[in-house]
Amino acid sequence: MKKFNIRKVLDGLKEVSSSTPSVQVGPQENHLIQETLQSDHFQLCKTVRHGFPYQPSSMAFDPVQKILAIGTQSGALRLFGRPGVECYCQHESGAAVIQLQFLINEGALVSALADDSVHLWNLRQKRPAILHSLKFSKERITFCHLPFQSKWLYIGTERGNIHLVNVESFMLSGYVIMWNKAIELSSKAHPGPVVHISDNPMDEGKLIIGFESGIVALWDLKSKKADCRYTYDEAIHSVAWHHEGKQFICSHSDGTLTIWNIRGQGKPIQTITPHGKQPKDGKKPEPCKPILKVEYKTTRIGEPFIILSGGLSYDTVGRRPCLTVMHGKSTAVLEMDYPIVDFLTLCETPYANDFQEPYAVVVLLEKDLVVIDLAQNGYPIFENPYPLTIHESPVTCCEYYADCPVDLIPALYSVGSRQKRQGYSKKEWPISGGNWGQGTQSYPEIIITGHADGTVKFWDASAIMLQVLYKLKTAKVFDRNRSKEDKGSTEVSDEDPFAIQIMAWCPESRMLCVAGVSANVIIYRFSKLEVTTEVVQLLEVRMQYELNDIESPDCGGGEQTSALPTPGASPQTSGPPSHPSTSSNNSDGGNMPCLKVRSTPLKQSAGYQVDLVVQLVWVSGEPPQQITSLALNSSYGLVVFGNSNGLAVVDYVQKTVVLNLGTVELYGSNDPYQRQPRSPRKTRQPSGGLCDINEGSATSEDRCKSPTSGNMSFSVLFKKKRVFVKRDVLFFPAKMSRKLSLPTELKPDLDHRDNSFSRSRSSSVTSIDKEAREAISSFHFSEAFARKGDSTLTPCLYVGTTLGTVLALALTMPPAGEQRQLQPVIVSPTGMLVRLKGSIMRMSFLDYTGSMLPPAFEPWFEPNVTADGEEREKVRKRRPVSVSPSTSQDLNESQYAVVCSEKQAKVISLPSQTCIYKHSITETSFILRADVVQMSRGVCLACFCANGHIMTLSVPGLRPLMDVNYLPLTDMRIARTFCFTNLGQAMYLCSPTEAQRLTYSQDTCENLQEMLGELFTPVETPEAPNRGFFKGLFGGGAQSLDREELFGEISSGKASRSLAQHIPGPGGLEGMKGAASGVVGDLARARIALDERGQKLGELDERTAAMMASADSFSKHAHDMMLKCKDKKWYQI
Repeated sequence: MKKFNIRKVLDGLKEVSSSTPSVQVGPQENHLIQETLQSDHFQLCKTVRHGFPYQPSSMAFDPVQKILAIGTQSGALRLFGRPGVECYCQHESGAAVIQLQFLINEGALVSALADDSVHLWNLRQKRPAILHSLKFSKERITFCHLPFQSKWLYIGTERGNIHLVNVESFMLSGYVIMWNKAIELSSKAHPGPVVHISDNPMDEGKLIIGFESGIVALWDLKSKKADCRYTYDEAIHSVAWHHEGKQFICSHSDGTLTIWNIRGQGKPIQTITPHGKQPKDGKKPEPCKPILKVEYKTTRIGEPFIILSGGLSYDTVGRRPCLTVMHGKSTAVLEMDYPIVDFLTLCETPYANDFQEPYAVVVLLEKDLVVIDLAQNGYPIFENPYPLTIHESPVTCCEYYADCPVDLIPALYSVGSRQKRQGYSKKEWPISGGNWGQGTQSYPEIIITGHADGTVKFWDASAIMLQVLYKLKTAKVFDRNRSKEDKGSTEVSDEDPFAIQIMAWCPESRMLCVAGVSANVIIYRFSKLEVTTEVVQLLEVRMQYELNDIESPDCGGGEQTSALPTPGASPQTSGPPSHPSTSSNNSDGGNMPCLKVRSTPLKQSAGYQVDLVVQLVWVSGEPPQQITSLALNSSYGLVVFGNSNGLAVVDYVQKTVVLNLGTVELYGSNDPYQRQPRSPRKTRQPSGGLCDINEGSATSEDRCKSPTSGNMSFSVLFKKKRVFVKRDVLFFPAKMSRKLSLPTELKPDLDHRDNSFSRSRSSSVTSIDKEAREAISSFHFSEAFARKGDSTLTPCLYVGTTLGTVLALALTMPPAGEQRQLQPVIVSPTGMLVRLKGSIMRMSFLDYTGSMLPPAFEPWFEPNVTADGEEREKVRKRRPVSVSPSTSQDLNESQYAVVCSEKQAKVISLPSQTCIYKHSITETSFILRADVVQMSRGVCLACFCANGHIMTLSVPGLRPLMDVNYLPLTDMRIARTFCFTNLGQAMYLCSPTEAQRLTYSQDTCENLQEMLGELFTPVETPEAPNRGFFKGLFGGGAQSLDREELFGEISSGKASRSLAQHIPGPGGLEGMKGAASGVVGDLARARIALDERGQKLGELDERTAAMMASADSFSKHAHDMMLKCKDKKWYQI
């Protein structure tokens, strides 16, 4: 009997109910395409987080496992092993991580948080989990110390007390070191919080305690009293031992270091001011800034290293933060780019009582991680192999491409490897722990990030790793001198005039196009050869349409009229166009671009080389509008870009502007909106922030409506200030146009990169104000049926607007070869395809089988090789789109257009142009990103909504397949950087420095455990240092201590229950549950059940033992009381 599926019935009802009455879903269309994707093919989960930990606060290193841990102010943990082995964890409370301590070579980590909680992490699983937590309620944690190979954790508090925690059970010991016992009568005042705890390297029974006020106490753990106290009149920041345990060093708030003998008479044996000026009269040097941390490391041969951060003189105003390395008589001051958060010295041994032999220093900065080689002269830094430079300049946009051509990553790597800096340490990266995952995911993935300084970075993102491949600096194209000279008066934003706003990339042809905030578009070709470009090719475009009834357009000056033929002119009268201007020199101040293209020769190394620069210029004192949409097609040799005024199509092969048209003019006489003319605006001040990525583009929203209509062709070429009209062109003077203006209080509705949502979210499409502001929001090139009822495919450009309209433009391409260089590209508007609610986000096309139709592309060729013309053209021949209309003519349908707006999605059948499916995605929110993506089993529409939902819909049926409330939009950075790609991958910037990757594919979720790297690997602990014959004979070696006997419950009693609350964590069991899937799932589940049973039995055993101990204690007290009262009279009791 066939299984009844209520879900499919409900899906069918939903589709029918959401369709408009005009949409007819007949049985023929229903059975046309068999959809293969189902709901169980989708699952959403985070995969990996890349980049530098945002706002780091602490750091720890396991010298045996060679794993680095970094904690942040938001409670995140990032663990780093060898390149490619990274892990991200998060404390639920979100409190800042104030300190981290590894259980060295045990696969565990202790974290102390600002909310006075301590957590034990299990690192022996691919996704670390918390085993135990302890929450202090009466005292605030200030410092933690865990001796090597000890299970007792010392916790210092703000009150000056020290508590002990057993890291195995995470239970408090009854042994407490009270501040008043530690200092006794050495100070009349409270000594302040505990800032340091460490045991003597040669005697585990002696503990040094540093108090903030300047008092240091040497505590004898056995006798429970202080052996000695050391007082200094400046606050202490840190303390470090000499490995022999006879001396220690303190760093102070006045920039001094004091070295003490443990048997000293209360005075330091040496006081050093590393950066203080020594007065000639022998007085104390002037105070310096506090030395925040000091480390004292010894070597077998040579002088010890004293490494410190801070301590600079107060008169060094503007000097960068420094790390100072003192070795013998030499002092090296190493300047850092950012403030120092913490540093650690990496040593050859984990034993504190042996010569340390330091070989490197890991310096954690606010925005970088630096590792310094101590073994080489000059202290060079190691080349950092982690992808920590995402934020080198703030990310303004990003794109994600999965399943790229296989030769792309090697090509980018080969040109990128030549960009590497020299002077790094020749040694291997010292943080080398863990093992790579054994994943089977092998398709190439590339992430491209655009940055505020104009750089574009290409990253290899294959197999959940990330590595920078190549870096492109787009600012090299422009002359930087202008902004320096006119810094006080320039209208260009001095902050980020080169910021990247949108990127379009064709992986097959390797053509790249970027749009900047200064209203410029740069087109790049990829070359493996270095070249010097004498003159950068430039096109200047005016897209203002601010022309009133009596003025003629001034874009061509006085020469424009003579350059334009009359409407009845013969097409043959226009000669072949000249090449465009190659400079941007303009004497007319009102016709200037935002940035000046460099006029000197440009040396371009191998990689991406500029082919053409297109600039929108100022018109009549008005700055150009920022570009809001961009697309390129390498097969057609066209780039199209649009803004709130209209669109321009550029032929980058002939270096000409093919079309420059206002949005209203795209409709012709079929404009569905009744746009009323408004009075012209008064003279307005230019917008000073037009080039700022965070500013809106609220200037010059005026339009003109052309009286022309019908299928007319436009092809306009700009040369300096002249306008040349190509053959087959009809052009009507703009004086016949009428001018529209908008209320000044309207905010821009297209700037996705603003810090707040300023777009009008009304679903109504009849608002006059909105209509007048109609802007271009998306483009799509495809070979399709341009007109209703067409029987042949033609190259088309589809244009989506902010009012939800999709318009089609037919492209007439010249023949390949020499004719492509000479004959013009003809663009013919063919009318409106469909209208949706909200701004158009994405368009895509399917063939009659439901397979996605990729845009036609041109294979990559080396542009700088002067090959024979025939060979060159063979390589450059256009790849045809694999669509066979003849096989589907019986059904009278050959293609499906999938269109998604910020509110709904529709599927249009071509060439009949009928809507066959419609789905309302959201009513109360709006879509931020939508992509039609190729999954392993079919095609789907993926959407990210502003309310945090991630959804997938089947195509062409638009059945909801997945809807997960993933992440509410808390930051515009997420909206700006979120992107989907093929095979169920997605990413976004979760912080200014970190990229979060996720998957919505069930297959990837199932394989994720195998793909993740191992943090913990079995490594033998190095042997303890040899005590030597004489030290063993005379007792000069390290003294051990039975901490269990001293701190255990039998000798020290129980801790106060009100002091801290023990919270058992999910531990390894949760991680194992996640791994219990696949072939061995049943075995793993059985093992989990056994482990849970064992854990419960263990807890029962612990409770029984505790009850027995309590009974024994009660019996002992009762017996003592009986003996005490035995010989007393009743009135003496």
